[in-house]
Amino acid sequence: MLSEKLHRALNDQMNFEFYSAHTYLAMAAYCTAQNYDGFANFYLVQAEEERFHAMKFYNFINDMGYPVTISGFGNPGNEFTSVVDTFKTGLTHEKEVTRRIYHLADIALEEREHATMAFLKWFIDEQVEEEASFDNLIQRLERVHGDSNAVFMLDNELASRKFDPNAQ
Repeated sequence: MLSEKLHRALNDQMNFEFYSAHTYLAMAAYCTAQNYDGFANFYLVQAEEERFHAMKFYNFINDMGYPVTISGFGNPGNEFTSVVDTFKTGLTHEKEVTRRIYHLADIALEEREHATMAFLKWFIDEQVEEEASFDNLIQRLERVHGDSNAVFMLDNELASRKFDPNAQ
């Protein structure tokens, strides 16, 4: 049984996941405008993943027998100075998602809400992956120091990234 506090927090996280999708769409738009189609693809796939995550929350709340509340959110940032900046912004965003997921887990643990704790375990594991992915790409981009050939190769590599809901 969800307390009002936990129910509200789960709804808030669901809406934050939808906001995350918009954040990554903004980054995709920046990359597309800079003719980095592979980097744009990375962010388009990231946006799909975030919508998938939001729907996991949506379904969990409904499965627990509680109403889902969809709310609005602020505009994502649309101004970036470079592709590296998009990844640094993305890493900061993912760290905020991690903080929020941990907060949810703390509430569930405090309230001994075992179904929610089990549900959140997947997200805790996912956040380790998300932060590592962004950190890895930042390191790779910084290592090449703007070498156009290396950036081109990384852009091509990321163009092949696909969203697989079965791998989620």
